[in-house]
Amino acid sequence: MTARFRPEPFAAAVTGIGLVTAAGVGTEATWRGVSEAATAPSVPHRPELHDLPCDFMYTITDLDTRAVLGVAAQRLMDRFSQLAVIAAREAVADAGLDPSVWDSSRVAVVIGSAHGGLPFYDAQHTALTERGARRVSPKLAPLTVVNGAASSVATDLGAHGPSQAVSTACSSGTVAIGTAHQMLRTGACDIVVAGGAESVCSRLLIASACQLKAVSTRREDPESACRPFDTHRDGFVVGEGAGLLVLERPEHARARGATVRAHLAGYGASSDAYSAVAPDPEGLGIERALRAALADAGLGAADIGHVNAHGTSTVANDLIEATMLRRVLGEHPLVTSTKAMTGHTLGAAGGIETALTVLALQHQLVPPTVNLDAPDPEIPLEVVSKEARTGAFDAAVKTSLGFGGHNAALVLTRA
Repeated sequence: MTARFRPEPFAAAVTGIGLVTAAGVGTEATWRGVSEAATAPSVPHRPELHDLPCDFMYTITDLDTRAVLGVAAQRLMDRFSQLAVIAAREAVADAGLDPSVWDSSRVAVVIGSAHGGLPFYDAQHTALTERGARRVSPKLAPLTVVNGAASSVATDLGAHGPSQAVSTACSSGTVAIGTAHQMLRTGACDIVVAGGAESVCSRLLIASACQLKAVSTRREDPESACRPFDTHRDGFVVGEGAGLLVLERPEHARARGATVRAHLAGYGASSDAYSAVAPDPEGLGIERALRAALADAGLGAADIGHVNAHGTSTVANDLIEATMLRRVLGEHPLVTSTKAMTGHTLGAAGGIETALTVLALQHQLVPPTVNLDAPDPEIPLEVVSKEARTGAFDAAVKTSLGFGGHNAALVLTRA
């Protein structure tokens, strides 16, 4: 039997974070909102969804993208790309990097998105059917393609290394960061801006999710609708946002005297090969991804002190993921799902939640799972609820599951 190839251990340096979420605009505001949360932020009803069973979503209301980006630049980007550019600028500044002097050929961009510019597709379809072909925008392709965020960020930063888009449904942001880890390991680049971005206030998408019974229909109280691991959970709530990291080869970060927030030590991915919409009922796919990430990092279950779970607030996903986490890691890690503060941002979720995992390691603080009022007795985990909990942990895990059976896991360690 041929021995399996195992790469040498490699830990990328996380030197910058950029966040734009419903919990706050900017890393500091998002972390404060998530870690100090007692209740979810306002989750507004959307007039364009008024006739659907779910007519609400987490929305970033205190951000004027036109003022930040300028009118001309904004017109060339769909909202998911706009959010990505704003998060990328913050991440690069946080890393202490100056795009005017870096070796741009050694800077890569990898950004995940599940749907790209879907709302613009909606609008253009309406224009076509109601007003004719001449009213369809020539900007349809560049504004809606999934690679729009990666292209816009690379252009804005002047990054001339590899620029890639990842689209693996709700694990896209996590896979993008894992891809960045692999690129740095091989020496393909020195710096990668990686994560996820999404903005999908789309009647078509929400109507389909309602038919699938994937989203909550708690219209009378949308702020309490997203309730990961709670007995009364009935589906996720869509959100918009972007979460990007600056990752560097460790020797590159050392050479420039960068402040390292954490290390990305392991990555694993797998496919359920089971269903287009349902996870493997035994959680075997995400288990393979998690075990691969632990092996990549050279760590065992006892080393993991915190898990930022996928935790979507759907009945099946939460139970399957929780059972798998207990099976692989045991009962000791402090677990949270931060989606009740940001919404389920689909392809952006992995980027946002990996950034929050980095911050949890830095602050030695696990944010609460908001709206967890009646913990599901069938979920065998130490889920943090009500208020943040301090702890002493040197390694943490981020797990993600996506429609189609796309699983990914990351292992992060303290700097």
